[in-house]
Amino acid sequence: MNLADILAPTYIQMLGAMSAWLGKAAEQLPEADSLMSKRLANDMFPLATQVRFSCVQALEGLCRLRGEDFPPLVDELLNEGRNAGEQPGTIVEARARIEQVLAEVRKLAEDVPVGDDDRPIEHALPMGLVFDLSAEQYTRDWALAQFYFHVMIAYAILRAGGVDLGKADYVAHMFQYVRPGTMPGA
Repeated sequence: MNLADILAPTYIQMLGAMSAWLGKAAEQLPEADSLMSKRLANDMFPLATQVRFSCVQALEGLCRLRGEDFPPLVDELLNEGRNAGEQPGTIVEARARIEQVLAEVRKLAEDVPVGDDDRPIEHALPMGLVFDLSAEQYTRDWALAQFYFHVMIAYAILRAGGVDLGKADYVAHMFQYVRPGTMPGA
């Protein structure tokens, strides 16, 4: 299996879920935009940043597998995320960014080189730390883990902020696999 065949569907389903969670927040809470500046802990980034960084992780993961430079959208999202403490934006803006990234992810998922899961990927962090990984290690140990970290923090901030979300919202993509006649209450 192509590593992008693991990443792209995961990014698409979970970014779609995050957009739905934000939609629920807007429907359920009169001051939902105030959630964009909420944090799980004082030393963590706010919801607005978690959304942007989830989007960044999706773009970076596929670009690295393709061996390509990041599109300018990555820098835009990083800057928005870094400045979200002062300028968190709105839920509508966050959902628009997610839709923009979903369109880009769908394009990037096309024609990803197949095989060579052992090819080296250098992953440098802003503080100077550099990881040397194979493409498989990068996908498994960094790309998925970092993406899910930011997605899960966004989910937790929304839950803590009073949005009525449950496990079904987190795994909504799984309902396509339910065996007919086995859904409780159906």
